[in-house]
Amino acid sequence: MGRPQRSRPVQPTLPDQRGIPDQRSRPVQRSRPGQGSRPDQAVVLEPVRHRRPVRTFRAIGVFVLVVGAISGVYLGLNRTDGVPRSLDASGAPTSATADSVQDKAVALAQAKAAAAAVEAAARAEKANEVAERDEAASRSQPRTSYPVPTSCKEYTGNRALGCALLLSAGFGLEEMPCLEKLWTKESGWNHKSENKSSGAYGIPQALPGSKMAAYGADWETNPVPQIKWGLNYIENRYKTPCGAWSFFQTHNWY
Repeated sequence: MGRPQRSRPVQPTLPDQRGIPDQRSRPVQRSRPGQGSRPDQAVVLEPVRHRRPVRTFRAIGVFVLVVGAISGVYLGLNRTDGVPRSLDASGAPTSATADSVQDKAVALAQAKAAAAAVEAAARAEKANEVAERDEAASRSQPRTSYPVPTSCKEYTGNRALGCALLLSAGFGLEEMPCLEKLWTKESGWNHKSENKSSGAYGIPQALPGSKMAAYGADWETNPVPQIKWGLNYIENRYKTPCGAWSFFQTHNWY
């Protein structure tokens, strides 16, 4: 017998499948003699369809992520801290709107701070005025919160003489502490005390000293005319020695 002839593989005709790559069939297997098949018979296998590659979906996902990132950057450029920005003539974002809002906020804060400072200064000035009035009122009142002597024997020298003349002039013994403090400040009860700069003289520091001549020609050496003149001056101007002493503490003169 002669050698059997080989048959060519049969290519199956596949239907048109959109989006699916070309399908390939498996190679044709030839039967051998003695295997229950004809020598020239070819066994055709059905084509095997492959799954769609995942690579296409990955490319699409990456593309979507890139587009989303670009969109986020664009939106971020058009907003700053929640304040939308406008675009200039070239289409570039500008911060004019945000700057305007910020400037208004700063101006408002400065105005509030200035108003608060003015109000605080007014309150402080008013408080100072009240304190000054209270202090002046307290100083204008006679200060007689001093121990009252039981008699003029508690004093010596010109002070004892002054206490006796004080009672003779009609003042009470409670006025003696004020008189004592007043003339201690003026002359230290020295009947020869003289102020070289002003010319004031004697225990009451009369200016000029010659005024005391109405109470005695020896006014320069005798403390009696000096004390009498001083008590008369106090009564006519301040009513009492404590009134004169209160004025002196405020003005440092009487």
